Amino acid sequence: MSDRPGGGAHAASGGAHAASGGAHAASGGAHAASGGAHAASGGERRLLLATRSAHKLRELRELLGPTAPPLVSLDDLGIADEVEETGATFAANARLKARTYARLARMPTLADDSGIEVDALDGGPGVRTRRYAGDQATDAENNAKLLAALEGLPPERRGARYVCVLALVDPTSAGPRGGMPFIATRGTCRGRIAEVPSGPNGFGYDPIFEPIAEPPGGRTLGRYSAAEKHAISHRARAARRMARLMARHLRPARPATRGGG
Repeated sequence: MSDRPGGGAHAASGGAHAASGGAHAASGGAHAASGGAHAASGGERRLLLATRSAHKLRELRELLGPTAPPLVSLDDLGIADEVEETGATFAANARLKARTYARLARMPTLADDSGIEVDALDGGPGVRTRRYAGDQATDAENNAKLLAALEGLPPERRGARYVCVLALVDPTSAGPRGGMPFIATRGTCRGRIAEVPSGPNGFGYDPIFEPIAEPPGGRTLGRYSAAEKHAISHRARAARRMARLMARHLRPARPATRGGG
């Protein structure tokens, strides 16, 4: 799912795993900003979050916690390239974005792909969650299309889940042929699609998603506080797993060197 500001769906229970491999794609012009690699001041290592979404950047900063490296976005580094999300699964798209932007920025990169899967739509919108009502669709337009698709269905046939996959790639771990191993975590949040939007909070499909603990017609994620949402969301579950793995898989930054004289 694309990370353009204003969209996105997310939240989770699931596994963690590691693999290695190649493939990636990007299109367009401007590349990584000054010096790429990993130094903030004093040699502190930063972590690129492969997104332009301010919502997602803020949320993952909170979810990964104080032990994670400082997060920067694509726009923070002046990276204008866009990755064509050609994967058939959230995991494939997360890996694709992580590897592509890690090569462009020459720094450790964390990518997210997330969305909503609706039982009555055979798992749709799935990887097209952000673009469900069109490539430039707003959250409200996506929500309206989904509600129309489920019109008249009773609560027991409105089952859905949010899914989030996070993939982490460190280009300093590249093999002799340039392949970059990755680690990935997955989180899900079960629930159902409400009959009408409700609540001012969250983003994406939150105003029409009722977590499984709610009765039909109960609170949507749009009425959950940030703390309540972080306790159950797909992205929170994936992020908690990723935070535990990052300490083992991210190489520490090399100490800053000073020129002689």
